Amino acid sequence: MGRHAIARVAIWNLAGFGGIPPGSLKAERQAEGLALLDADFVTLVEVNPISHITTLAETLSQDFGVDYSHTILPQPDSDLHIGFLHKPEVQVTNPRFIPGSQGDYGSGRQAIAVDIRMGGFKAIVVGVHLKSGRGGPQQYLRDSQCRVIGDWLSDVRATSPLGAHTLILMGDFNMIPGQDVSNFHHLGGADVMDFVSSWDLQDRFSHILDRGRANLLDGFAVSRTHSRDYVRGSLRLFPLHWAMDTDSTHPGMGRERFKQEVSDHLPFTASFRVF
Repeated sequence: MGRHAIARVAIWNLAGFGGIPPGSLKAERQAEGLALLDADFVTLVEVNPISHITTLAETLSQDFGVDYSHTILPQPDSDLHIGFLHKPEVQVTNPRFIPGSQGDYGSGRQAIAVDIRMGGFKAIVVGVHLKSGRGGPQQYLRDSQCRVIGDWLSDVRATSPLGAHTLILMGDFNMIPGQDVSNFHHLGGADVMDFVSSWDLQDRFSHILDRGRANLLDGFAVSRTHSRDYVRGSLRLFPLHWAMDTDSTHPGMGRERFKQEVSDHLPFTASFRVF
C-alpha cells in the first residue's frame, strides 16, 4: 500500500438499455475505455445483462492485463443493474440495497451501498440510478427516491461507528444542477451531502444527446463532515470520446461515434487520499 498516495474512483453509465451482448463492439470498446480510466474503484450503471460486469472484468484481464474483482446485486424489478469493479488492493464488503429506494417508481432501480477500504481510506459508497425524464411527473418520482436515499444517508451519519466514515454518493442522478432543486434537496439528507459535481467540476456535461448537445445528468457527492479524504479539484469528466481512437490514423472518436459505439454517457473520475 506504500505505493499508493491516492485512490482513484470513477462512475460510468454503460448505456445498457436493451442489453450489451458479449463479444459485441460495444462490450469490447467499454473494456478498452475502462482500461484507459484505470481507476481503483468504478461504479457502473446500466449493467445489462448482469453478466456483462463479468465480461468486462475478464476482457480487462485478458486483453489489457488489468485485474478487477466485481461486486453486484441483481435489481429486483429492473434489468438495469448497478455494480462495482475494484482492483485487488481495494476491499469491498457488505453489498446491500437501500430498502424502498425505488420510491414510487414501480420498476425503478434501488440504490446499492458497499463498504470500501484502501489503505487508510474507508468509505461507504452508494451507487444510484434515479428516474429519468425532464417533466414534472418524473421529477416527483425522483423526489420519492431521493427522500428515501437522503434519509438513509442521514441515519448512517447519525450511527456510530459508521457515521465517522466518508460517504460517497455517485451515479446517474438524472438531475440537472439548478433545475431539479427539490431532487437535490431531498437527496442531500439532513444537510449531510456536499454535491461536488455542482461546484468542483470544470465541465458541465456528461450525457450526450442525439443532436450533439449535452447536459450534466451524472452526479457525485461526498459527505459534508468526515470527508477530508476527497482531493479538491480532482473531480473530472474523463473525455473518453477524445482518448479512444477510431483506428491507428484517426485519434479521437468524437461525441457522435462514441455515443453509437460505446455509451451516451462520459465517466467521472475523482481522487481520495489513502495516507
